[in-house]
Amino acid sequence: MIRLFLSVTAAGLTLATLSASAQEIRPMMLPADGTLLEVSADGVSARTPDLAIIQAGVVTQNVTAGEAMQQNGARMTAVLAALRRAGIAERDVQTSSVTLSPQYRYAENKPPVITGYQASNQVTVRFRDIAKSGTILDALVREGANNISGPNLTIDKPEAALDEARAAAVAAARARADLYAKAAGLRVDRILSISEGGAMPPPMPMVMARAERFSADAAATPVVAGEQELRVSLSVRFLLK
Repeated sequence: MIRLFLSVTAAGLTLATLSASAQEIRPMMLPADGTLLEVSADGVSARTPDLAIIQAGVVTQNVTAGEAMQQNGARMTAVLAALRRAGIAERDVQTSSVTLSPQYRYAENKPPVITGYQASNQVTVRFRDIAKSGTILDALVREGANNISGPNLTIDKPEAALDEARAAAVAAARARADLYAKAAGLRVDRILSISEGGAMPPPMPMVMARAERFSADAAATPVVAGEQELRVSLSVRFLLK
């Protein structure tokens, strides 16, 4: 599926005059009877995401820093073991943050008092089978994960889809140039330049998932891939005669 979004600007041929102190720039040379037409075109292709990126981890609190970290380490070890049992490859699990911070009690006109420590260990997990990611997340919660966010759904190898969008953008720009040339009593002689302004999927919203939603008896957490658009923006200059 391809959708196209176009905007067009046209201008006559102009020559720039540079001062002696400015860096010399050779202007684009066009025939005296030529007309410059610049067309901006967006090409869009659609694909089903095949990669889900999710943050999962453990947050623990205890009276001392050592106890908080020890408790956190034990639970995180169980979470990582659950990921391995689920078939998640080592290359798809990466530690994203480890933190330890004191917890304070505040009282009016008194300095804050440390009441304990909070330890956190987060990993970034790439799920290459999106349909199974919800079930795996539930298993992680059962093993002690209590801080989960995501998913960020994306396309693992978007090059082919982006090339499709590029071809569509060029074709659309040429078709629109032909239309303007005909309306002006001219014809498209050739393309002078093509400039790509952007080639990327739109940002996907992050969906937060709280651990307390999960239980052993609950249905598996659904994660739906849907469809994602990949967009390429081009600026194409044509010579009309």
